[in-house]
Amino acid sequence: MAYTVRRPNLTFWEKLYIPNIIAGLAITLRHLRKMLAGETHVVMQYPEEKWDANLPEYYRGAPTLVMDQHGREKCVSCQLCEFICPPRAIKIKPGSIPAENQHAKVEKAPEAFDIDMTRCIYCGLCEEVCPEQAIFLRKDYAITGESRAEMVHHKAKLYELGGTMPNLVHKWNPDK
Repeated sequence: MAYTVRRPNLTFWEKLYIPNIIAGLAITLRHLRKMLAGETHVVMQYPEEKWDANLPEYYRGAPTLVMDQHGREKCVSCQLCEFICPPRAIKIKPGSIPAENQHAKVEKAPEAFDIDMTRCIYCGLCEEVCPEQAIFLRKDYAITGESRAEMVHHKAKLYELGGTMPNLVHKWNPDK
C-alpha cells in the first residue's frame, strides 16, 4: 500500500532560497573573519605536518606481520584472520615445516600471505583473532600505490613493515 506524504506549502521567500543563501554566506564570512583575525587556525598542512605524534592509542592502522626477537615467523598459518576478514582481503597459502626442523611440532607455516590493502577496511578483527600475536595493526594512515598490484602486500613486505615484536610466542614455547 502506498502512502501519500504531503509537502508543506512554502512561502514566497522560502521558494526563492535567498534567506538560506544569505545565512550560509554569513557563516562563511564569520569563519573567514575569525581566520584572518588569528582566532582559528587551519587544521593541518598534510604533507608537511603529520598526525604521527597525536594518534590515539586505539587507532587501527594497516595490518602487518611481525617476527619474534630471534627473527622467526610467529604465524602458524591457522587462517583465522583469513576467515574472519569481512571484505576477504587476506589470502593465506599454508605450507609445512620440514620434519628435521627443531620446531617440527608446529603443523604449518605460511607459504604465501597476501593482504589486499585496497579491500582492507582496517577493522582490526585479524589482530584480535590471531592466537600467536603474529599480525598487528601499525600506526600508519598513508598507504599509497600507483597500481592495484602495488597495493597487495605480500609476505616479505608485510614482515618488512611489521618488524619484530619481542614477547613469548606459543609456537616456539618448549613447554607447550
